[in-house]
Amino acid sequence: MSFEPLVPAVLAYDEAGTPVSERYGDVYHAEMGALAQAEHVFLRGNGLPQRWRGRDVFTVCETGFGLGQNFLALWRAWHEDGLRPARLHVVSFEAHPFARADLQRALLPRLPAELQALARRLIEAWPPLLPGLHRLEFEGGAVTLTLAFGKIEKLARQVDARVDAYFLDGFAPRKNPEMWTPRLFGQMVRMANPGATAASWCCAGSVRRDLAAAGFLVSRVPGFGRKREMMTAVLRPNLYRDRTPLCQRVPVLVVGGGLAGAGMAHALALRGHAVTVCDPAFAAGPGSSHRGHAAAALTPLISRDDDPRARLSRAGAARALQRWQPLPEEARPLRCGTFEPCADAAHAEMRRTALAGLDFPRDWVEWLDAPEAGRRAGLALPRGGVFFHDGQLLRPPLLIEALLDHAAIRRLPVSVGRLEPLPAGGWRALDSAGRELGRAPVAVLASAMGVPALLRQLPQAAPLLRPRAMHAVAGQVDYYALPAGLAPRVILAGDGYCLPAAGGINVAGSTYVPNASSCAASAEGSREIRDKLGVLLDTSGESLAGLRHPAGGWGGWRAVAAGRMPLIGTVAALPGLWLACAYGSRGLTWSALAGDVVAATLNGEPLPVERDLLGAITVR
Repeated sequence: MSFEPLVPAVLAYDEAGTPVSERYGDVYHAEMGALAQAEHVFLRGNGLPQRWRGRDVFTVCETGFGLGQNFLALWRAWHEDGLRPARLHVVSFEAHPFARADLQRALLPRLPAELQALARRLIEAWPPLLPGLHRLEFEGGAVTLTLAFGKIEKLARQVDARVDAYFLDGFAPRKNPEMWTPRLFGQMVRMANPGATAASWCCAGSVRRDLAAAGFLVSRVPGFGRKREMMTAVLRPNLYRDRTPLCQRVPVLVVGGGLAGAGMAHALALRGHAVTVCDPAFAAGPGSSHRGHAAAALTPLISRDDDPRARLSRAGAARALQRWQPLPEEARPLRCGTFEPCADAAHAEMRRTALAGLDFPRDWVEWLDAPEAGRRAGLALPRGGVFFHDGQLLRPPLLIEALLDHAAIRRLPVSVGRLEPLPAGGWRALDSAGRELGRAPVAVLASAMGVPALLRQLPQAAPLLRPRAMHAVAGQVDYYALPAGLAPRVILAGDGYCLPAAGGINVAGSTYVPNASSCAASAEGSREIRDKLGVLLDTSGESLAGLRHPAGGWGGWRAVAAGRMPLIGTVAALPGLWLACAYGSRGLTWSALAGDVVAATLNGEPLPVERDLLGAITVR
């Protein structure tokens, strides 16, 4: 998907005090009121709340989020209905979203008291204005809002959802024709569930004809306010796409209990799946695969053209920040920010050019000159660079323990020697002696370099090139006790990195050693890390030699695939089998995101990332 900078909305009002878009010369809602319009046109027009009763999951897609009144009216209707579905999912497109402050200023004064609390929760969760998909969760995950920021003609092709009702709520066709095209209506049919409906205040003849040509049975019904008529529609019978069956709340077997397996198990357990996780490291405790790993960093990326790796890292950082906030304090991410200094003038020019082209919000990423960077970091820094506000510090052993501490997760301290498909569907895990360890309809291989060995025993997996080409890379980090004036308050990341103190330890790293025979810390690795740390802190390596922490350091393996992209997805030839591996140096970045991709697919939720990004990490 080619990159286009996101252009935020500008708050303005007409003479009657109704919010308007000066860009399109149209109002955001009818003069009679947004909530009354939402209830008459969009809820009743789609037969809600009656149509969702008796359903476990119901999904709504809205073509223009605007100020969010339709979403709030829908959320309130769900909240007040005793026969509501267990889960309500909403996908909403918005080419020009409001900044949080403008959304609050325009929305809150117009809402009745009973909607104020819901609106404040929406505003509090409002994401930075970055292009792409943003998943917000409410009611403990029972209500989700997937915001698609960008032009709908591009993003509609990127959304993967199973939609039951459409709210067609763009600006008028003559003022914003891109929101009423046959191409968009074709994408609606692609996403539609059987019996999907649509409703709109718009009743233009061209819109009705194009919607009918796409595959909907279109009707005109009494309108709202000054509009004599509005439009409703229902998908023609037998026109919907064939769907893979949902696997809601089925048992799942996860092989591997590190960052990949723990993130996967946690996401599945939150949605009601009974999860069995197998890892021999559990014999020493749930977080023992990272025992001794004091702290690690999670930082998103930017690239000049906003390539798939940068977009995925952005999605992964956002998922981790949101998904893991409910964890105990010692396990949840610390959003301390990451500063990446530039090596020289040419590097600085390249980074500043990238920032200017991306035009991302400064509350997400910004350029800092050396004095301002030093002020935020709490120490003198010689060079300017890029600051990521969503840089996060985590403690891997505590994180893994917290993710696996769920009543629906069972931990088995065993090694899986073989995985076999069951004749009636599903999978069973066996140890090296052939004893059965567990079975489930769905299995997820999340055991890093253990994945290729398990796949080699399955003839149907032989054509998979990227998993077979995975390789192990060793790496170490060293621990320091840095004094004031050298200890950063933010993550410093360049050729190496240095973290703020966690438990009295500043973690510095790291090495990257292909074809290594061991991942144990070495004197040579420590010299390399010390030199990198000296460059970051603008001091000599010799002056750092006496600041090593008695805890020493930590060494571990990374599993890497071609292109340094993770492998997350199904094995097409083996139904019910998923891979979540090849996380490389970004295990924290991919952990929560991969879990939500797999769990959302199994449960029929809108997926949290774009379809082209899923294609970039697919198993092949």
